[in-house]
Amino acid sequence: METSDIIGYIASICMVFGYLPQTIHTIRTRKTDDIALGTFLLMGIGGFFFGLQGFLLGNLPLLLTNIITFTLSAIIFGIKMYNDYFHIKDKDIDRTKREGGK
Repeated sequence: METSDIIGYIASICMVFGYLPQTIHTIRTRKTDDIALGTFLLMGIGGFFFGLQGFLLGNLPLLLTNIITFTLSAIIFGIKMYNDYFHIKDKDIDRTKREGGK
């Protein structure tokens, strides 16, 4: 394995673990008021195109990292769109949790 591959895999691990906490937090809490919609839209689009580049170049670290980060961005973007479209606010989510999910 070449040095550039090792660096690529280290970067992949850092990128994925950088996205993961926000995605897990968003899935668990469904809170998205403080998330900028444009950020995750553009990060997702960027991840898609970097993944495509990784595929075209045969660069596995680039491909895998960006498939994963695209997926995580898409999850956050989807929850954000759902919340914004249906005007779900954090206080409504908290109230629902207190009432036992009803």
